[in-house]
This record gives sequence, structure tokens and C-alpha cells, in this order.
Amino acid sequence: MADLAIWATQPGKTRGRLHREPETATRSPFQRDRDRIIHSTAFRRLKHKTQVFVNHEGDHYRTRLTHSLEVAQIARSIARTLALDEDLAEALALAHDLGHTPFGHSGEEALDAAMKDHGGFDHNAQTLRILTKLEHRYAEFDGLNLTWETLEGAVKHNGPLLAGGKTLADLPAAIVEFSGDWDLDLATYAGPEAQVASLSDDIAYNNHDIDDGLRAGLFAIEDLLPLPLVGDMFKEVRRRYPAIEEARLTHEAIRRLINVMVEDVVGETRRRLAEAAPRDVQDIRHLGRPVVAFSPTIAAANTAVREFLYARMYFHWRVHRMKAKASRVVGDLFGLLFADPRCLPDEWRVRALEHDQRGRARVVADYIAGMTDNYALEEHRRLFDPYT
Repeated sequence: MADLAIWATQPGKTRGRLHREPETATRSPFQRDRDRIIHSTAFRRLKHKTQVFVNHEGDHYRTRLTHSLEVAQIARSIARTLALDEDLAEALALAHDLGHTPFGHSGEEALDAAMKDHGGFDHNAQTLRILTKLEHRYAEFDGLNLTWETLEGAVKHNGPLLAGGKTLADLPAAIVEFSGDWDLDLATYAGPEAQVASLSDDIAYNNHDIDDGLRAGLFAIEDLLPLPLVGDMFKEVRRRYPAIEEARLTHEAIRRLINVMVEDVVGETRRRLAEAAPRDVQDIRHLGRPVVAFSPTIAAANTAVREFLYARMYFHWRVHRMKAKASRVVGDLFGLLFADPRCLPDEWRVRALEHDQRGRARVVADYIAGMTDNYALEEHRRLFDPYT
């Protein structure tokens, strides 16, 4: 397309889909990918999957769904400014959390521990598994049959998987298995749109967790003031609007923070592009380092925010209580369903009993990973409460 930069991922030059399909006259291949993700069952389930707070703890906290939408908005803005393919960036932003278990990272850690003798569990690999196997919507194939570029970006948005001496044997089973069907160039970086989606995730995650942490009373605005950039922004808003109430102060400061970080990514990326002078998207993949990045100053500020959130939010005793409960729920469910797959619903039970122990464990993990927070709690009650 004429309006895209030469180093953007060109929709007219896609490497196609694993299962051949005719293209449409009204949508580009990446628009179709985005639409398929939005219509998927896994995407709808994100509405009731934890970001930090479990769904029943409050209606205004972020869920995986609202977080994904916020990431997509930021990704589209950055991609548009850099003349990249907005639809691909949006598709990757919307898909990036599909593989998460109920109860966020605590659920993932519990499921990974339960699967330690059966190949482990990784939410990024689970996303690929959902996109290529677990969605059952189409007559001619399993999965969503997305383009090579979208699958590549979903797997490699955080960088090359075969780096630092790693081999295929070191990677999660789902990625190894799919690599036998289609080579996703796991030793290179992903295209620029996937890199945009990854940085957009960082921008959304940190800023919106500040908002949720303040709303939950886990820390106060005064606690944020020593932080680089964040503290400066809150101080500036207070100076300009001395009578502003706390809720407006928070939203105004966070709005400005997001804007500063987006502009920083755009500026640093343009600097790196000018330095690298890529001729096409393949040059981006083979640069050996990300082209989409924060400047060193904003990267350091972002790290400081993340360290603050770990100390004051993610490890807060109230959040830890939820994590401890989540670990027990996920561990209990896996232990019972793996030992007695006859407790699984019909479709899952048939699939589990068709496999050896390793395959059965993966089916049980797929079942649990697909649960929402509420469904996992209800399933645990049904299976473990003798009065249910």
C-alpha cells in the first residue's frame, strides 16, 4: 500500500495462511485476522479474566479484555504515526493475552507447576495453541487460520525465541509442534507492528495498574511522587490545577503519562530507523535488536514504575491472598481432572481419554486455561464442595 513505510509489513505481500483461502475484496489479510480474533471464543472470555484483581472484587478494575482494548488503541496510534500497518498492530494487541489462564499470572504459575512433568505451561505458547488449534469455528480447519505475519508476531513480540544458545528443544511444546507445520523464523525479531504491540502493552500495563492500585487503596498519590516521570507528572497537574479532586488528578496525570511515552516511542523508533535505514520489513527482522523502543530515559522511568508496582501492588497482602487462593483452585482442578478425566465435560473427556498421560495433561491444561475466573471458582465449588 502506498501510504505505508517501505519497512512496514505490507498486507499485499503476506506469506499467506497455512490453509489456503481466497482473499476478500473488502478487507486486507490483516483486517481479516483482527476480525477473526475479535469474534473468537477466547477473546470473549477475556472479559472475565483477571488483570490484577479478580472479577468479583469490583466492576471498575481492568480485566484482560479492557486491557487488550487499551493496548490496541495505543498500538494503532503508534502504528499510524510511524506509517506501519495499523490492522496488524491492532490484531496483535488484541491477541496478545488470549493464552492467559484464569487469575492472571498466579494462575499461570500454578498451571505451570502442575504441568512440570508434562511439558510445562506458557501463556505465550498457549496463545499460539488457541490461534492454531483450540478455536473450533470453521468447517475446513481448526484454529483461526491467521496469516504468517500475525502468528509470527504473536509468538515473537518479545523478541527472538532462538537466541542466547536456545534451541527448539528449549521452547514450549506448542511452539515446537507448530514449527513442524510452518517455520515462523524463530531466530529473528518480529516485524515492526509486533514490536509496537509489545511496547503498547508496557505503556498500558504500567499506567493503568497505577490507576487500579490507587482506586484499590494499595498506595496513595503521595507514594508516587518520588518516581521519575510519574511523580513529575502528578506534581505538574497539581501545580496547574491546585483545587483538582483526586480522581481527576489521577486520570489527567495518567493521560499525560501515556502521551509522553507514546511520543517517546515514536521519537526513539524514528531515530533507530534513520540509523538502520531498512529497505523492507525483512531488514527490520534481521537488525539484531528492536527498532521500536523507549529512549534510555523513559525506559529507566518505566523500570522504576514496574519495580514500584511489584513492591506496592503485585506483592501487596490483599493481592497475595487472591494469588494464594487462585493457586489452590488451579492446582486442585488440575489434580482431580488429570487423575479422573471422567469428571470433564463430554468433549473434553473424549479428547483426554484418547491420549497418553502427557497428552491427557495437555488437554486438562487447555480446559483449565480457557476458564474465566468465575467459571474456575464455580467448577472448583462443584467438584470439591460436598454439599453442591
